[in-house]
Amino acid sequence: MVIALPPATVPPTAVIPAHTISHATPAPSGWTTYTVRDGDTLIGLAATFRTTPQALAARNGISDARRLWTGARIQVPAPASARAKVAPRATARTVATHRVRAGETLYDIARRYGTTVPAIAKASGISPRAFIVPGQRLRLTTTAGAAKAASAKPAAARARGSVYRVRSGDTLLGIAQRYDRTVGALVKANGLRSTVIHPGQRLVLPTTAARKSAPKAPKATSANTFAGRTYPAKIVANAARNRAILAKRSVPTRAQTKAMITATARRHGVDPKLALAISLQESGWNQKQVSVANAVGIMQVIPSGGEWASSLIGRKLDLLNPQDNVTAGVVMLRALTRAAGSEDIAIAGYYQGLSSVRSKGMFTDTKSYVANVKALRGRM
Repeated sequence: MVIALPPATVPPTAVIPAHTISHATPAPSGWTTYTVRDGDTLIGLAATFRTTPQALAARNGISDARRLWTGARIQVPAPASARAKVAPRATARTVATHRVRAGETLYDIARRYGTTVPAIAKASGISPRAFIVPGQRLRLTTTAGAAKAASAKPAAARARGSVYRVRSGDTLLGIAQRYDRTVGALVKANGLRSTVIHPGQRLVLPTTAARKSAPKAPKATSANTFAGRTYPAKIVANAARNRAILAKRSVPTRAQTKAMITATARRHGVDPKLALAISLQESGWNQKQVSVANAVGIMQVIPSGGEWASSLIGRKLDLLNPQDNVTAGVVMLRALTRAAGSEDIAIAGYYQGLSSVRSKGMFTDTKSYVANVKALRGRM
């Protein structure tokens, strides 16, 4: 199937008729160029750029409205914010512009600037559920106090430790492990309301003297050890609880699970074969699988990973729910793929943690994991 060809090469009869959009205003601010990414569809792009699939098809001479070729350059309406001709009246709120970076969501941006997703959507003329793309400019309205608070570090915390600047792909869990801190200590020291962090953000690393003595490492047994790593009793107990809950539930068949992963990956712009391979390697497409580390379900997502995925998707995900579990794994994989710089590092990051891979390199078992996943994908 060939699509997104130059208009002159597409038979006129193959293009969606212009009369289907005669009553629409597809590009009130003109058109701009967009490079198609893996997983993009006309329907998804139409929602993002506030137009219709028919308008995009007619503009670009597309004969098949189902999908696009990755890397193709097409015309899309200019950002909605360009339509604003009159600046809002000066009020107690501050108006700013943010340029979207890879991996960001409306939820992330709202939290960073001390505002809300609906407020950004309204100011930018987009839907609160719209997809945003790197390079897109969003209009923000925040109270002066909230904007200042979003970037300020607690004065008391500054005196208690050093400062770390967040890099793309970092998570609070990864930073805590790297610097021998706890997620709770980082949250408290920085006055965070959630575990969501963003590139460029500065985090105070509280001194180890302020922490309580670490509990004595548990004795390794077959019940609390996996891949040479021994887990605390609380994690093992939570894993057992989740395992017992799922044992009583009805879960999708392998065929249903495969279809669910494929559809979810396509919806979020992730290579379906890669998502299928990772989930097959992780759980064998089995929602009832729970590891000793409390990695849950089809995509084997640990609770902190579920929190990260929830922040990426903009809603609370229930890892015990098959669809939410798949969604969590897929959006995590999407973020890792965008941040890692290479497919091997993204796959390794899913297993070992991206920050750990970057700081320590791939562990021996991680290298085997990457090789297995790539071999499985080749058979999909």
